[in-house]
Amino acid sequence: MQGFLYFCNNKRIICRRHFQVVKMKKSNKISTKQRIIDTAVDLFNKDGVQSITSRHIAKEMGISNGNLDYHFRNKEALLLAIYEQMRAEMSDSYRATDTVGGSFEQLHRLLLHLEAFQYKFRFFNLDVLEISRAYPQINRLLKHTIQIRKEQMADMLKQAITDGFFVQETEENIRQLLLSIRIIITFWLSHEELTSDSSSKKQKSNMSKHIWQLLRPYMTERGHLSYQALVEGSGV
Repeated sequence: MQGFLYFCNNKRIICRRHFQVVKMKKSNKISTKQRIIDTAVDLFNKDGVQSITSRHIAKEMGISNGNLDYHFRNKEALLLAIYEQMRAEMSDSYRATDTVGGSFEQLHRLLLHLEAFQYKFRFFNLDVLEISRAYPQINRLLKHTIQIRKEQMADMLKQAITDGFFVQETEENIRQLLLSIRIIITFWLSHEELTSDSSSKKQKSNMSKHIWQLLRPYMTERGHLSYQALVEGSGV
């Protein structure tokens, strides 16, 4: 009986060790996938999506092409994973604005997040049309996400109107204002890439500033005071 119990205990130890090894391998796979994503984003940002292949990414990481292909079978799968990460990070930014500060401060903080986000995933914003046309699955997801972001931004602006930071406007005027903001966000980097020289590209972007310039004519006195204290005070 003791021998049987001893055998069972040993078996349990072996199983436990096996589970730990499997768990560690799984953790390493997740880590490798994230490293691939991070490396791909860096290379795409530097040279563009079309210039970078899986071989470039594998070489940069010091891994085999087979190892990379094991995690992402093609460029579409890799870009889809990157875009899923982008969506998750931006969703976190919108959720963060829901919990801290008033509606005006929330809008200010969101615009700062959007600006930083633009540069973190610079390649995607510069090549968005090319990516959208080449990869239908990303195209569908992108359109769905844009609609969600439009609704979230509209809710935020309407709340700021309700709170007295902006004047009451018709639904059509609000829609046109939000469309202008969306166009700036979507194509700001493309405009900057085409019109700026190499030295000015290294300077701080003014995307948030231009969006605020669109919003300023609609501000109430309370809105202007908040703008001076919060936005101008932060150097935006």
